[in-house]
Amino acid sequence: MSIKILIVDDHGILRAGVKLIIDQTDDMKIVGQACNGHEGIELARKLKPDVVLMDISMPGLNGIEATKEIVSENPDIKILALSAYCNRRFIKDMLKAGVSGYALKDTMADELIYAIKSVHAGQRYLSEKVTKLVVDDYTQGGSSDSAEKLLDKLTNRERGLLQLIAENKTTKETAKLLHVSVKTIEARRLNIIKKLGVSGTAELTKIAIREGLTSIDF
Repeated sequence: MSIKILIVDDHGILRAGVKLIIDQTDDMKIVGQACNGHEGIELARKLKPDVVLMDISMPGLNGIEATKEIVSENPDIKILALSAYCNRRFIKDMLKAGVSGYALKDTMADELIYAIKSVHAGQRYLSEKVTKLVVDDYTQGGSSDSAEKLLDKLTNRERGLLQLIAENKTTKETAKLLHVSVKTIEARRLNIIKKLGVSGTAELTKIAIREGLTSIDF
């Protein structure tokens, strides 16, 4: 029986490349593709894939928050982070979010296939570079990170809203995307400002970019 795979990545070329690799593998098939976290969550609900290949930096909703949502709704779905980023913050956040593995986008085709099969079988997978960072961080006793504690003050919904604010979405656009009223968005925005102790949108945007909720090239 084929492993059902959902790709969540905002780069069409990457999705096409991964699909080409999967299509050449007899016991795997791509059942869906999404270009952001919101679409990924919806397709995961609808298609019930076995494995989700999840990018991290995406517009609308990043891979960290999307992973949390998918895993909370269906723990049986295995998520393999597939990212260009190899740094402690993203690795740690994705592992905390619930991924079963973390692979880099420069991974060779046969290694990607191995990674997918590993997480599908209930095993952990970390690429060689990622493993080195994790081990180094562990042997050094971890690193203190006050900024991480700052974001820990926010709920998952507030993190999602913070990303949209940083991406210059209007209040009406945000309300439509999140399926809530404009008043609710305004109230949540004020609550985020209060929790983070900042004065306005500019500072919120800096925090969102610094913490990887979005990027300057969204």
